[in-house]
Amino acid sequence: MTKEKSTIAIEVAYALPQEQTLLALNVAKGSTIKQAILQSGILEKYPDIDINSVKVGIFGKLKKMTDSVREMDRIEIYRPLIADPKEVRKKRAAAGKKMKKGAK
Repeated sequence: MTKEKSTIAIEVAYALPQEQTLLALNVAKGSTIKQAILQSGILEKYPDIDINSVKVGIFGKLKKMTDSVREMDRIEIYRPLIADPKEVRKKRAAAGKKMKKGAK
């Protein structure tokens, strides 16, 4: 008879431009992403994270706070974007066109 584990191993990741944090922990099977983040203690280290509005994902795929975690999942806490990536690309493309016209 095999005894089933009641906890699972996961990781919680958060990155700032100058610092990255990756915390490994065990959580109860069936825990939600929000429960795992709260249990990790990362909110004490980074009090600027707003647990009620922050976007999260598992291995780069957006998830809801109510989604369950599975063994070896890596929960990623995303920072809000400072600039819209589409606008940045448009500006870069426009700047590139101007440079090409001026270069002979």
